[in-house]
Amino acid sequence: MYVFLPSTIPALARLLEEGRLEGVPLTAFAADPGPGEDAEEAEYEAMYAAAEESLALLAADPGAPRRRVVLAADMPDHVVERGGRAGGGVARVRVTGAVPHKKLASAHVDDADAAPDIAEAVRDPESGAAEEHELMWFAVQELRYLVQESEGGA
Repeated sequence: MYVFLPSTIPALARLLEEGRLEGVPLTAFAADPGPGEDAEEAEYEAMYAAAEESLALLAADPGAPRRRVVLAADMPDHVVERGGRAGGGVARVRVTGAVPHKKLASAHVDDADAAPDIAEAVRDPESGAAEEHELMWFAVQELRYLVQESEGGA
């Protein structure tokens, strides 16, 4: 099952260092389109549901660069538990096993220029400050560079 996991730059750095994302169960989101709903739109909504959850992770880590991070992973069905619909063709799920680096498909991250608005959204999630920012797509091969750039410049 293709899942979207909320994350942060420091958590991504740990994943790259350790080769897996630990801390199970992990909250994630998956596309769950109903009849007549567009599957691609549901994936987009699931990604942004994870981005919203990333704001809470940033609030818990004041030292993390203020950039939402969403990790896309293709996980075996037996380690993903459905937790109910989150609305808009999105299911909240729990990943009950570690997420190995090799299961990552991509990462979706705010541009560094979005940091002031993301910081505002962390302080006040109802502010809508993050809504104008689209997440950028990163290939798995680019993640080390992304972490180095973020830790050095954010």
